[in-house]
Amino acid sequence: MREIIFDTETTGLDAREDRVIELGGVELVNRFPTGRTFHHYINPQGRAINPEAQAVHGISAADLQGKPVFADVAEEWFSFIDGAKLVAHNATFDVNFLNVEFERLGHPQIDPGRIVDTLALARRKHPMGPNSLDALCRRYGIDNTRRTKHGALLDSELLAEVYIELIGGKQAALVLDSVVATAVDEAGSVIDISIGARSVPLAPRISEAERAAHAAMVGTLGEKAIWLRFAEG
Repeated sequence: MREIIFDTETTGLDAREDRVIELGGVELVNRFPTGRTFHHYINPQGRAINPEAQAVHGISAADLQGKPVFADVAEEWFSFIDGAKLVAHNATFDVNFLNVEFERLGHPQIDPGRIVDTLALARRKHPMGPNSLDALCRRYGIDNTRRTKHGALLDSELLAEVYIELIGGKQAALVLDSVVATAVDEAGSVIDISIGARSVPLAPRISEAERAAHAAMVGTLGEKAIWLRFAEG
């Protein structure tokens, strides 16, 4: 299963009037980071940055001089998110901005079924809050000391750790009947490999003499010995 944890920074709060000025994302496969990331600062094409927004993310108009416009990075972004679930904190905000940018390019909007909102997950799991990204980092012991300002890539990296904690994903692969591993094919793409149970079990590695010695030892433990459950099975 492939997921992209992503975040945007913008010139303001109005998706119709303001523009995306930073876009970042990190890739998870089966809830583990692959090391693949996406990150670009984006020129807002003349749209001024609201001072309140700049106070949050620290990005100025001067910082964006010479940066690509959204259309220049769109194909790279479409390729990066292709086929993946999209995970964001307060996802409606980010998705609305991306959908308007997509609309300007004549690209289909994001299917709502692809979206996972970690803010909604956090509110269900921790109804008393607080559930900001910083608060969740503190709750789960995630180091966010680098986060002096909001930043799309850094926030995506932190959110990936938070998301895994929210869904208990660190234990998601601890199953006995089937394991899903990942590998990289010749084209450099991450692929899933399903490893099921052996069709023919391995031969026992203990001898009959060892088996008899173990049974004799279990016989000395008394009628309440837990080993007797296995011997009966």
